[in-house]
Amino acid sequence: MVPRHARTARRSALTLLGALVLAGLPATATADPTPASGAAPGAAQTLGADRPSPHLLGALRRDLGLDAGQASRRLVNEAEAGTRAGRLRNALGDRFAGAWVRGATSEELTVATTDAKDVAAIEAQGATAAVVRRTLADLAAAKRKLDAAAARGETLDTPVWYVDVPKNRLMVQATSQAAGTAFVEAAGLQAEDVGIRMTAERPRLLQDLTGGDAFYVDDSVRCSVGFSVTRGEQAGFVTAGHCGGPGATTTGYDRTAQGTFQASAFPGKDMAWVATGAPWTPTPDVKAQDGQEVQVTGSVQALVGAAVCRSGSTSGWRCGTIEQHDTSVRYPQGTVDGLTRTTVCAEPGDSGGPFVAGAQAQGVTSGGSGDCSGGGTTFYQPVNPILGDYGLTLVTAAAQTTPDPQEDGAQAWTAGRVYEAGTTVTRDGVRYRCLQTHQAQGAWAPAGTPALWQRL
Repeated sequence: MVPRHARTARRSALTLLGALVLAGLPATATADPTPASGAAPGAAQTLGADRPSPHLLGALRRDLGLDAGQASRRLVNEAEAGTRAGRLRNALGDRFAGAWVRGATSEELTVATTDAKDVAAIEAQGATAAVVRRTLADLAAAKRKLDAAAARGETLDTPVWYVDVPKNRLMVQATSQAAGTAFVEAAGLQAEDVGIRMTAERPRLLQDLTGGDAFYVDDSVRCSVGFSVTRGEQAGFVTAGHCGGPGATTTGYDRTAQGTFQASAFPGKDMAWVATGAPWTPTPDVKAQDGQEVQVTGSVQALVGAAVCRSGSTSGWRCGTIEQHDTSVRYPQGTVDGLTRTTVCAEPGDSGGPFVAGAQAQGVTSGGSGDCSGGGTTFYQPVNPILGDYGLTLVTAAAQTTPDPQEDGAQAWTAGRVYEAGTTVTRDGVRYRCLQTHQAQGAWAPAGTPALWQRL
């Protein structure tokens, strides 16, 4: 975290591509990106997609091999696809088996179902239909069996397992066939239901240096600020849980007193938040390239296949794609569940830094394998569970008004609450169903954000 006065000279107040209808966001002088052929007409306007930051576009061009137009179209298409996927998820109900995007500009949205009768409805929404054997709920239930088996025994030789949505199966990453088979059997699963990928890679924590702005834990370990947050009147930031435990004190990048860890979880999860004192003022900024900064406007979870960028002090501003959500990783220190697996490269020193998709905060760097010379895999702890578990509000570039809920009870829409896709709420006497997992903000009431809420 950097004090506001220290940032002024190097800050370019940029707002990235937004996936939502957000009032009052600044426009730039660049032309509107044109949606690719797979996007619905008027998709960018419907979603209120802003112009993307040149720093984000530059990193996407470099790391994904795109030109400027392709990078812009990809971000617009991914924002629009998230809404269509949410609507189809709600329509399919228990038959829903996942959604993902493909193509250089993410022009193809695929939605999977277990019933061939749904194909026409899926295609009517401009998506490609995939008829598969297992629902997403079934796959998630099977993965929980692997989670339970890992909790009962040693899994160092099977360090990664996840639901592979496009392949409609569980996958286990193992150092040998025997180790993978033993893990599957210990979970009580059938061999034909789980794929085993052999690799010598072992994810490790990327600690000791910074990803975004540096901070130091107890004047020894150096980690990185993830995203600025508030809890009531208290300001702070989220970071990786392996950086420090509750009560650990922090100093900032300039070695001045900064804050204290309020809560931390690792292993199991890899999340923590630090409460900061004056003069550390929270901002919506994320460090990009060449001393510039970009801003987040929310925390809408991106689809599998979407582009994502990471900030890290060792390897800088790097981009790739999301491979899987809800991945379990066995580090030498213990298992962490619920991580997101990406193709973004990272190196020791990038730990704790922020992951961003478009203008949306995604998570904080946990660990990985490989490096930015030969490539590799990096995992991040999603930010929405951090916000929800610790009762935190993400600091964003969007207006932070907080209207009072007008209905009583747990189903009333409430700013600051994290909503999972499929959740039903009421607002002004109207019922809505959530399309994309996100933390609600005052400027995002359901009636004004059709990208996030479907009226019932």
